[in-house]
Amino acid sequence: MHVDLDAFYASVEQRDNPELRGKPVAVGGSRKRGVVVAASYEARRFGVHSAMPSVTARRKCPDLIFVNPRFDIYREVSRQIREIFYEYTPLVEPLSLDEAYLDVTKNLKDIPYATQVAREIRAKIWEETYLTASAGISFNKFLAKMASDQNKPNGQFVITPEMGPAFVESLPVGKFHGIGPATARKMNELGIFTGLDLKAQWLDFLHQRSGKAGTHYFWLVHAVDYRPIQPDRIRKSIGPENTFEKDLESFEEMKGALQPIMDKVWRHCEHTGVRGRTVTLKVKFPDFQQITRSCTLPGYVESRWGLDQASVDLLRQLFPLDKSVRLFGVSLLALNTNEEAETPQLPLQL
Repeated sequence: MHVDLDAFYASVEQRDNPELRGKPVAVGGSRKRGVVVAASYEARRFGVHSAMPSVTARRKCPDLIFVNPRFDIYREVSRQIREIFYEYTPLVEPLSLDEAYLDVTKNLKDIPYATQVAREIRAKIWEETYLTASAGISFNKFLAKMASDQNKPNGQFVITPEMGPAFVESLPVGKFHGIGPATARKMNELGIFTGLDLKAQWLDFLHQRSGKAGTHYFWLVHAVDYRPIQPDRIRKSIGPENTFEKDLESFEEMKGALQPIMDKVWRHCEHTGVRGRTVTLKVKFPDFQQITRSCTLPGYVESRWGLDQASVDLLRQLFPLDKSVRLFGVSLLALNTNEEAETPQLPLQL
């Protein structure tokens, strides 16, 4: 089962402030360089969505109401909802604050049907938090997640084994797990637009084009997904970022702007004891083009100075730059957990 809270951050704000109910709401910064973190369904009708620049969102919906995010409240509500999940099964794999996978094959209440479990969980979420959730039920994780989108908001949907193949064939390729906009465009160029088109490709062809990911796509399009629920899923990366009020022009400006971002990364490392080997610098330009640079070190980054050295070296590789910079992000991957990255991430080229 995949359970997804409906417009979670925005719904919490509408719940806590009656004046926002029924109105288009965006959680995020309203300033010129702000970004929409989440949008209410009333705002989505105007085409407003998460990660959209605030100026664009305001243009699409002039009556849009911006609300500053309150992540401490969202985390607390998420904790409440997770406790509801645990009343039914210990096999809960959180994906974020507002969604999770659950394995309810053998649930703690001995309820024979997953659809009934989903109805009870959704009802209990409403009863305890006054928030709505949608659920997808199927025989694997991929299809459960696809199913949870079918009757949003405040609904649920089942994809049975009999329905699975036809459902997958009808999906646009961009809906498949792991296929982002860039990969979808490449597939479109090859004449692959739907699951049916993807299913017509040989495994060797997909593996040649996309490596391990191609093998993954091949099995998904045949409705096969053996990934188990991982209740002890470990975080694989740490990656704060910052959008600047004013575009950065010089190396020194950019180097200075990286410092508070690296401070956040290192605070997390010190607090948790986690260390990583791969440092990635994310850069977004004023035209919203985005690039990354990565380096994988022989050993773990063991100091704030080491993180600084790796990040600034990646920044230096970008120069000379013919554009100013709108956003920086610094990520630490290949963490010293049981789920280290399998292969080093190589530097990307412009």
